[in-house]
Amino acid sequence: MIELNCDMGESFGIYKVGNDEEIMPLIDIANVACGFHASDPNHMRKTVAFAKKHGVKVGAHPSFPDLQGFGRREIKMPRQDIKSMVMYQVGALKSFLDEQDMPLNHIKPHGSLYVMAAKDENMANAIADAVETFNVSIFGMANTCHEKIYKDERGLNFIAEFYADLDYDKEGNLVVAKGKNANYDSKIAAKRVMRALKEKKVTNTIGKDINVGCDTICVHSDTPNAVEIITGCLLYTSPSPRDVEESSMPSCA
Repeated sequence: MIELNCDMGESFGIYKVGNDEEIMPLIDIANVACGFHASDPNHMRKTVAFAKKHGVKVGAHPSFPDLQGFGRREIKMPRQDIKSMVMYQVGALKSFLDEQDMPLNHIKPHGSLYVMAAKDENMANAIADAVETFNVSIFGMANTCHEKIYKDERGLNFIAEFYADLDYDKEGNLVVAKGKNANYDSKIAAKRVMRALKEKKVTNTIGKDINVGCDTICVHSDTPNAVEIITGCLLYTSPSPRDVEESSMPSCA
């Protein structure tokens, strides 16, 4: 059994991003934006309540303070500033979780914060500093500084992600669109997920196989055909732990 997670809750103000209404009932874990790259207090509160309604676990998805760039622009910051920035955002989300009597499941950095920490040990350590404060799991990519720092050196509970809707380049880094996201072929995504689960491998952009971790599958809510991708992935990830939990509940009949 493996869980599906989704980066979501990214609407803010009058602007809608992603199809959270259709996605939430299909997933196991929501990585909720914390206001710096997307979302706002009202949308954070709404997303947490919606997750509770559907039995979905919630983790924090903090980023650089980059609303205009959707958190995808690199920002150089000292280690202590990164720790404070992450703690600030996670603390905000946690207040809404406390309101719903829900635990904080994990922390997963967003965008360039995530990508830079995969290559930069100092940045990965700064994020680990914040994660230790909350004593939760940390999501990241295997075979990068994420695994080396979070798991091997800091002893955190590291959850390796595989991305169904993003390609991997020749060095194993994610190929992230800088502009508007486009559809990702759902059939290709499903086949990639099946192979990642069985072989822990994916074919990169130059046609070579690389090793990947696959403790959980990630799909992005702002990918236009995210619902289609998730539905295809469910063929290989069901039953999830949430499905088993629900099936074990006594019937009302």
